[in-house]
Amino acid sequence: MSELFWFEKYRPRSFEEVVDLEEVKARLKEFVKAGNMPHLLFYGPPGTGKTTMALVLARELYGDAWRENTLELNASDERGINVIRERVKEFARTAPVGKAPFKLVILDEADNMTSDAQQALRRIMEMYANTTRFILLANYVSGIIEPIQSRCAIFRFSPLPKEAVLSRLRFIAEQEGVKISQEALDAIFDFTQGDMRRAITALQIASSMTKAVDEEAVAKALGYVSPSMLRQIIAEAIGGSFSKAMSQIYGLVADGGVGELELVRQIHREVLRLDVPEHLKPDLAFEVSKAHYAILRGANGLLQIYGLLAKIRKIISISKKS
Repeated sequence: MSELFWFEKYRPRSFEEVVDLEEVKARLKEFVKAGNMPHLLFYGPPGTGKTTMALVLARELYGDAWRENTLELNASDERGINVIRERVKEFARTAPVGKAPFKLVILDEADNMTSDAQQALRRIMEMYANTTRFILLANYVSGIIEPIQSRCAIFRFSPLPKEAVLSRLRFIAEQEGVKISQEALDAIFDFTQGDMRRAITALQIASSMTKAVDEEAVAKALGYVSPSMLRQIIAEAIGGSFSKAMSQIYGLVADGGVGELELVRQIHREVLRLDVPEHLKPDLAFEVSKAHYAILRGANGLLQIYGLLAKIRKIISISKKS
């Protein structure tokens, strides 16, 4: 069933297959070479390779016996620390398969555990330290209590750079016989912002609709406004009927169910691609950022977008007159 999902089908199996993350790979290779390691804490945004790196490390440590020596748990599913304790106890009770000196427990979403549960986990980590190593995965290191942090080697996973994501997407598209335009690749990255899992899922969904993936297919796959439609609305707001542009924006939000924040993000992307003098783009981007911030602070989203389009129109109009 996992091969239904491309992010599982094309999940790296070795350090060499992992894109980017060179510093993390270098340190983990030293642990594999030594045949020993401390408890580990991987933290960073979703889709940046935390789970993948943990599984790659397991494969590198144990070879073909990695499944028998690795226990994966999810803190958001296994909320009861007693459940985790019993499963770890049962797992750690048996000797490692092969030559490995210890077994491996991968605990995903560890920052979702309560403070009390984490205190109990700390004791479990100490109790089975001779036979078991833990890899804790978290989105936010601040969600992990200090006593656990002090017992782990900590690795930060940053959003993946654009070229690394696009390179992987091109490889997967080639393997699956999918043609994808550069504009579509750029759109996937703009919409997913370094989240590799989400980017691959977007490619898979878009390719299920057409084998020639373009920008429009990507927007539809991710549930965003059609880029061509949004470009028409912005053009109307700048040089045509402003009231018509407002009406179209209202239709997208009120009738189409498009979120104002997502719409502002898309407007930002399109504004930077406008055929205007380059010196205007910082001013336009600044106006977008003010609208985005205001919506985050609770301001009316529609009014902020109307105001944003009006300011864009004014900036460009003044530039043309001068």
